[in-house]
Amino acid sequence: MPTRFSNTRKHRGHVSAGHGRVGKHRKHPGGRGLAGGQHHHRTNFDKGSEDKENGRWKFGRMGVIEGKLSHSYHPGYFGKVGMRHYHLLKNQYHRPTINLDKLVSLPEAKVEAPSGTVPVIDLQQLGKFKLLGKGRINTPFIVKTRFVSRLAEKKIKEAGGVVKLVA
Repeated sequence: MPTRFSNTRKHRGHVSAGHGRVGKHRKHPGGRGLAGGQHHHRTNFDKGSEDKENGRWKFGRMGVIEGKLSHSYHPGYFGKVGMRHYHLLKNQYHRPTINLDKLVSLPEAKVEAPSGTVPVIDLQQLGKFKLLGKGRINTPFIVKTRFVSRLAEKKIKEAGGVVKLVA
């Protein structure tokens, strides 16, 4: 934009450039950030949107209407939506995972088993609950775990190993 079109040119010759002598265009006259969204800035936050089919105004949590944002600057900022889940148990399905390619590098896998036997890896002792199938495996293992993916089980069996599910 050329300098001659900038709005500051219009304020030349006017001492305070529209910001007043007392307040001096400093600090935070409306509050910091999104302050006052339900009070003195309410008109910017929850303007309604016009329902063109029914010819009336809609209020509340709207967001996008007909591919366009509603008339609010912050549509859907306040309020709640959806159903409540009472007594929600979070992290009920906490299952730390490990991939097949990491099995080979575990210290338990490197321990020499007596001749004719296969090394046993107990993933629960390592704090891992589920075995996933990323990577390749060539040596047979006996793996004890609580959960295993189909691909991991298939790859271990192809290598001559066994998966034992433990409660």
